[in-house]
Amino acid sequence: MNDIDAWVWWLVGAAALGIPLVVTAMPEFGMFAVGAVAGAIVAGLGFGAVAQVLVFIVVSVALIAVVRPIAARHSAQRPQLATGVDALRGKQAVVLERVDGSGGRVKLAGEIWSARALDSDRTYEVGQAVDVVEIEGATAIVI
Repeated sequence: MNDIDAWVWWLVGAAALGIPLVVTAMPEFGMFAVGAVAGAIVAGLGFGAVAQVLVFIVVSVALIAVVRPIAARHSAQRPQLATGVDALRGKQAVVLERVDGSGGRVKLAGEIWSARALDSDRTYEVGQAVDVVEIEGATAIVI
């Protein structure tokens, strides 16, 4: 055990930190693994244990301080490509049968949908363009 160089131990530590990264999907483990690789590089260059640990800490903390806020910002954003009923919100439809608070029909994205007016007092006549604000089941809520 004493014959193994310090840089090898750092790489073993990096691999060990990679396991919980994959199992738990916590990116912090990956950042610590990169810090361990940096410690291995410093050890391979012949620096002492104090320098190795300092580089590990500095690289790990720097990655967490920089990457984590960027990842949080990206995970909070809505996806750019909406699919399913999410893709229909905001689209225009054409009234096929009079639409009011109790129902009607529209042509939306090339398909015929049942529709209902968002404002129950409003009515939309055949041929009128309406905007879809929500989809409830198989009914388009329009304004």
